[in-house]
Amino acid sequence: MPRPMPRLVVFDLAGTTMQDDGFVASVFERVLVAEGLDVSAEAVSQVRGASKREAFLQLAGDPARASRLFDLFISSIHDHYATSPPKEVIGASLIFQWLRDQGVKLALNTGFERATVDTLMEALHWKQELFDTIVCGDEVSAGRPHPAMILEAMRRTGVTDPSTVMVVGDTVLDLQAGMAAGVGWILGVTSGAHDHARLLKAPHTQLIASVADIRELLR
Repeated sequence: MPRPMPRLVVFDLAGTTMQDDGFVASVFERVLVAEGLDVSAEAVSQVRGASKREAFLQLAGDPARASRLFDLFISSIHDHYATSPPKEVIGASLIFQWLRDQGVKLALNTGFERATVDTLMEALHWKQELFDTIVCGDEVSAGRPHPAMILEAMRRTGVTDPSTVMVVGDTVLDLQAGMAAGVGWILGVTSGAHDHARLLKAPHTQLIASVADIRELLR
């Protein structure tokens, strides 16, 4: 028999539903260099998908220094997207609407804090009510790979059975969080921060090229 539709789909933002032009990673590296920290591109790649505050704390080590780096990072992000508005991944809005038409609940989870997410949502022309809930990195006790954001999305939407939940993300940490939450579908999107070879080594049920492929996968 065909597998039933998920009750809830939890989407990542940057690199999964919003196009990743490499700017986020480049800002990470730039503010670290400005602070005099010698951090490799691989080290930055490993924290992609994590809470931004936690990522800087992990890379910098010192809380005060990490806070300074975070503030500079957020300022740079806002300045960039004010002049170069982000774009959604082609087909993302169509997938959102199709899932809604099937009675599926939608959640967005992201390592960005709420103020940045509100700015990005407005720039993407996505209405807040497009999603049943949006869980930000500053609203939970721990960032990825901890499943706190996924569990909070479940709590807010009233979905209690993790086997009925689908998690969609473009980083290893996204997929590890899905595994930690015990969800039924863990979809790795290969068009974002981490490529197919890297995601292949992470927990997953399927790897897809784009969120636009979800309809065909479920159909």
